[in-house]
Amino acid sequence: QVQLVESGGGSVQAGGSLRLSCAASRHAFSINGMGWFRQAPGKEREVVAAIGLRDTSTYYADFVKGRFTISQDNAESTVYLQMNSLRPEDTAMYYCAADQYFNGVVDGRPLLWGQGTQVTVSS
Repeated sequence: QVQLVESGGGSVQAGGSLRLSCAASRHAFSINGMGWFRQAPGKEREVVAAIGLRDTSTYYADFVKGRFTISQDNAESTVYLQMNSLRPEDTAMYYCAADQYFNGVVDGRPLLWGQGTQVTVSS
């Protein structure tokens, strides 16, 4: 059973930066797509960014383009989300996700979810 372990959330002022990490453990060879979702109170969960672990394809939601960067460390089966120029509206619980396919993450139907890490941006 693959597990996803997130870290790196926290509180920051608007304009600041945070870096989230997600490590996939156990049978990571079955995973080809990973990414990040977020859910703010009272709102639906939405995809933030995704990356293909084999061809390094990337996807970004419009609201993070130019501010967030997703990357990977294949040797460690880890993906990162570098978040710059954070805004109060970025406040949410951020979830790591993984799937056999890149599109499985982009389409919002990943097989695996992490526990979530809170990101809070104050104005």
